[in-house]
Amino acid sequence: MKIWVDADACPVVIKNILYKAAQRTRLQLTLVANQPMHIPRLKWIKLLQVAPGFDVADNEIVKRLDPGDLVITSDIPLAAQVLEKAGHALSPRGELYSSDNIRGRLNMRNFKDTLRASGIDTGGPPALNQKNRNAFAGHLDKLISRHKRT
Repeated sequence: MKIWVDADACPVVIKNILYKAAQRTRLQLTLVANQPMHIPRLKWIKLLQVAPGFDVADNEIVKRLDPGDLVITSDIPLAAQVLEKAGHALSPRGELYSSDNIRGRLNMRNFKDTLRASGIDTGGPPALNQKNRNAFAGHLDKLISRHKRT
């Protein structure tokens, strides 16, 4: 299992959790971003900088993804593509996307896009809190443990 991060929008606190997990487990962690960023200098942590543009990072992740890989993203369409390729998708807020919940999440995202396009302010997500960080770390540990057992 490799871990891919949609890194441009990933909160620093979540990246730090991922760095510690990669260091502890020595799983390949690749951050995919449109801009340069500082990452720890460890052989199993890499930055893949892609060209600027809409969905360029997402498309690169999907292209390189193998079944069983884990993708960290808050991008619902990317999460749906990951699931279609038999990967795992986890949001930085600790929500594990699945075939059971992705359709509803896509529908809600599309509905909010329609509202925003008509001029209605739908607001953004609340600030990341300790409950989110704990949920993220818990799901990450479970996925890594499950991978190590197989």
